[in-house]
Amino acid sequence: MNGKIERAHLAKFGSLELLAKQVVEGFITGLHKSPFHGFSVEFAEHRLYNNGESTRHVDWKLYARTEKLFTKKYEEETNLRCQMVLDCSSSMYFQHGNNLRKIDYAAYAIASLIELLKKQRDAAGLSLFTDHLSLHTNCKSSVRHHRYLYSELEKCMTSTDYSKQKKTSAVQALHDVAELNHKRSLVIIFSDMLDDPGKQDELFQAMLHLKHNKHEVILFHVIDKLAEIDFELENRPYKMVDLETGENIKLQPNAIRANYTEQITRYFQQIEERCSSYRIDFMRADINDSMFRVLQRYLIKRNRMR
Repeated sequence: MNGKIERAHLAKFGSLELLAKQVVEGFITGLHKSPFHGFSVEFAEHRLYNNGESTRHVDWKLYARTEKLFTKKYEEETNLRCQMVLDCSSSMYFQHGNNLRKIDYAAYAIASLIELLKKQRDAAGLSLFTDHLSLHTNCKSSVRHHRYLYSELEKCMTSTDYSKQKKTSAVQALHDVAELNHKRSLVIIFSDMLDDPGKQDELFQAMLHLKHNKHEVILFHVIDKLAEIDFELENRPYKMVDLETGENIKLQPNAIRANYTEQITRYFQQIEERCSSYRIDFMRADINDSMFRVLQRYLIKRNRMR
């Protein structure tokens, strides 16, 4: 990666769409359910007719049965507000061998989804966090705004300053996103979830804050499965350095592999299970797998569940 988002490298999804599963609040007519009612295409419910209103939407068949005047209410369709939330902590810059860094993989995934939203005339916003929320943009659908989002993603991809040791602390950042998004939105989080395990309850409280504010939440767990979970390293001495704290340890992979993989697998399984119990969509995004295939699998599954 050269730090520039090449449009030719973005995933193409054909006829697949990114649709909201629950009602959203937008500002133009689009593909998604709105909590507001108007006179659109899909019937929602009846309400009593008020004197002086137009009789255009009176249900005359119901009047014939009940001798009472009711008007039809319809679901309004709206465009989607989609807030992309990207973990930019130092652990996202981990690179093993010739693999992509997690930050590059996530940035290209976000850029691909922005292109899809652009095609649907939907609005996209971007939030970046480390141990705090460093950037938050409102959701917009203009070409100028999309260019700005790409430029911010490219800044993340070109950053190589590890001396600052940017730690992960998603809790406050997600609370902030929940409060800053004033309208119901789709919130998509990209993170390696390498946060303090002791703060897992607080992390899910932050995600439930998003859901309490009527946002729909999707979590893409960006990870290098071979290196960070399976611990597939050559059996030779290594000096491991924590990118977020600077702590280091010397070890032989074979000596700790079994215990390490058991514990980290259990930790990530707990996150996935809690996401399921709280109705938060969870998707593993292994950087050893094609970003296009990961997004395509998720969009196909999501469209089938609607």
